[in-house]
Amino acid sequence: MRARVHAPHRCQLGEGPLWHPERGQLFWFDILGKQLHCDDGRSWRFEHHVSAAGWVSRDALLIASEVALFRFDIETGAQAHICALEADNQITRSNDGRADPWGGFWIGTMGKAAEPDAGAIYRSYKGTLCQLFTPVTISNAIAFAPDRSCAYWADTALGTVFRVALDPEGWPAGAPETYLDLGQEGLNPDGAIVLADGSYLNAQWGAARVARYGADGTFLEAFALPTPHVTCPAMGGPDLTTLFATSAQQGLSAAQLAQDVHAGQTFATQTTLKGLPEYQVIL
Repeated sequence: MRARVHAPHRCQLGEGPLWHPERGQLFWFDILGKQLHCDDGRSWRFEHHVSAAGWVSRDALLIASEVALFRFDIETGAQAHICALEADNQITRSNDGRADPWGGFWIGTMGKAAEPDAGAIYRSYKGTLCQLFTPVTISNAIAFAPDRSCAYWADTALGTVFRVALDPEGWPAGAPETYLDLGQEGLNPDGAIVLADGSYLNAQWGAARVARYGADGTFLEAFALPTPHVTCPAMGGPDLTTLFATSAQQGLSAAQLAQDVHAGQTFATQTTLKGLPEYQVIL
């Protein structure tokens, strides 16, 4: 089906859509605008860039900023510091992140100007933040197989999505291997999720689409969006069959933005696919 506008607000860099399974609401970020949005009409502004979240409870999120992970109370706006995240590095900020099946939270960083090899990927688990992979230029596409066998992540600058086996506690159990080499097709992997059937759904910056791949890397289908810089998908709605996708104005010229009224908006497409509930973060 054709995509519709779910939220007309135009983000500079929309990212990190999260369907909260207990609230039945979509949350997403404008990284450059330093804002969190909810589809009930509320927005929150922060001191630093914010980019990704996991749900802790009905009324609390774990949010990643450019300097920290913190607990955020949706109703009061109160913040509680969890741990620092490259707080002493003024070059970097957080980017893509997602909760894992064990209640941990994976978060990637990158240079604010996409400086080569400035970023890394971390896992926050039971109060400890551990660096998993470095160097990374543009960390993205963090997602997890339903059977807990592996994690996915991408370096957009390489055009590569990696897959790494996980041990019984959710830690990498080997070296990452190439899952998708999209650079050969001129595609830029951005945010991603894994569906109930194990297929991988990837937003592709510059291609105006979200593409679906089998666990073996086979291309299955693509969902067209009305703006080129699509950033991240999420599955939501009462039965988890609605595909949401964020987008960005960043990277488009003034002339392109004058023609593209949809850049930065958040979209919804009804599908026959079945998503997975986002995993709960355990602090």
